[in-house]
Amino acid sequence: MAYPPLPLQTGLVSPETLPLLLVLAGLGLSLAEAIAPGAHFVVLGVALLAAGLAGLLIAPLASPLILGLLVFVFGALALYGYRELDIYGGKGEGKTSDSDALTGKMGRVTERVTPTSGEVKLDEGGFNPYYAARSVHGELEEGTEVIVVDPGGGNVVTVEGVGPGEDEIDRELARERARRHEESAERDEEELEREGTEGV
Repeated sequence: MAYPPLPLQTGLVSPETLPLLLVLAGLGLSLAEAIAPGAHFVVLGVALLAAGLAGLLIAPLASPLILGLLVFVFGALALYGYRELDIYGGKGEGKTSDSDALTGKMGRVTERVTPTSGEVKLDEGGFNPYYAARSVHGELEEGTEVIVVDPGGGNVVTVEGVGPGEDEIDRELARERARRHEESAERDEEELEREGTEGV
């Protein structure tokens, strides 16, 4: 069975133009990454660009086999560097692991918070820092600094206002109150579960 000739065999692409094609492909992927960031093209774009430049600058490296190996090597280096530099926050910094991680987080009211409605923006609230919120007691006006006392499963957080004269110690005490509130809620839940299993 005869296979169609490869572009290098037909003379359409000479070995001298292969590094230039890699550079162009690398630039294209880098441009695509700049237009739509998200680390989809960055590693491959850097690998193709670096291998193409190496092939252009050092002529003996311009063979297809060596260029393929260089793409692999530069790709591995780019991936390692990308992960170490954490360009897009891939290590989880700035994200919450679960709703319990919201307890004690500070934020500001973006829409007046009452015991039944409202919205807050948390300082370290993950990808989307805006949360529906309910106040522990009273109303909290827009711009008021708050602390999360109950994450409520992450959909609706319960917050408490932090006074303007409060410092880091007061905030830490508020976080401790929030932690105790959460622990007592867990204990109450466990007791209800025990009572439910004993009654069966």
